[in-house]
Amino acid sequence: MTLLHGLEESTDMPAISHRLLDWYERHRRDLPWRQTREPYAIWVAEIMLQQTRVDTVIGYYERFLLRFPTLDALAEAPLDDVLKAWEGLGYYARARNLHAAARMIHNELDSRLPRSLENLQRLPGVGRYTAAAIASIAFGQDALALDGNLRRVLCRIFSIDDDPGRPSTQRRLEALGLAMLPPGRASDFNQALMDLGALVCTPSRPRCLICPLMNLCQAQQEGIQEALPIRATRTFRPHRDVTAGVIYDQQGKFLITRRPLDGLLGGLWEFPGGKRRPGERLVACLRREIIEELAIEIEIGDLLCRVEHSFTHFFMTLYAYRCEWLGGEPQCLGCDDLRWVTLDQLDAFPFPVADQKIIATLRDGAPSRNR
Repeated sequence: MTLLHGLEESTDMPAISHRLLDWYERHRRDLPWRQTREPYAIWVAEIMLQQTRVDTVIGYYERFLLRFPTLDALAEAPLDDVLKAWEGLGYYARARNLHAAARMIHNELDSRLPRSLENLQRLPGVGRYTAAAIASIAFGQDALALDGNLRRVLCRIFSIDDDPGRPSTQRRLEALGLAMLPPGRASDFNQALMDLGALVCTPSRPRCLICPLMNLCQAQQEGIQEALPIRATRTFRPHRDVTAGVIYDQQGKFLITRRPLDGLLGGLWEFPGGKRRPGERLVACLRREIIEELAIEIEIGDLLCRVEHSFTHFFMTLYAYRCEWLGGEPQCLGCDDLRWVTLDQLDAFPFPVADQKIIATLRDGAPSRNR
């Protein structure tokens, strides 16, 4: 049974494709990953572009390829070096998966990126959309890369008033996209829809008057383009109070720990601490977390700084305290590794954004730890 129905079946699909590709030839964005057909470089770009704005990615992409110019260079690099190059880009599981996939390809596939959708999706961090983007752009395959931009554009073109996050709606959108896709032009077609969604058919206040598909867009004809796509109700994001200790030893070095690889911000380094329990005082939380994580005794001093940070699923207020190490040999009970370091040595370690703000406070000449 076809997933196209009614008005959708009567739409002039070739006309949409022709206009879209003609517009793309004249208005395509000049992006660094569009200057190459090297599969490795396209793969890196697509991983970086997951959940991140294009303008943010450009600098990271160029620096990353300078640091790791080939798949083999990435596979042979220590994970800390990869995370350091990724520092500040967020969603660090992408970097860990990219590194793990590079090692898999290097060791098992003779350093050749898979070409098929099925085999691409076997790589860590590569889902259906990313596999389709790589297959179409790097290998010229007729695959539809259906991301949020494309879903929004298609919902408006065909006036689809269902939540695009629902599996049934996604299947319908994919059928429509495939019906529009011109054979042999999937790379340009996918990127044309991406650019249209980024430059013209934007989430709010779409620029319909300059859209090449204006008189073919059903939502525009009905005057409901700004109401589409239907958005699912936002879920509540809780707030968490978190403590961290900048713990000095007698030589003036302080202790940093590496987060477990399988958790949030896995593999990054941080100042040790953790989440406050209901009703718990901040200093009591920090003392408890340090004992549970490192089995050491500390003296907690002044509040060094307070950092507000937003994650995808929660908001965080991080309270960082100056502390002194009183006794006990640090043990990795709740972390993967630990180091005693000086302030000058921190550039060698990848840190989350919140901890980078603690480092900035230290470097800006925060009050002495001597009280």
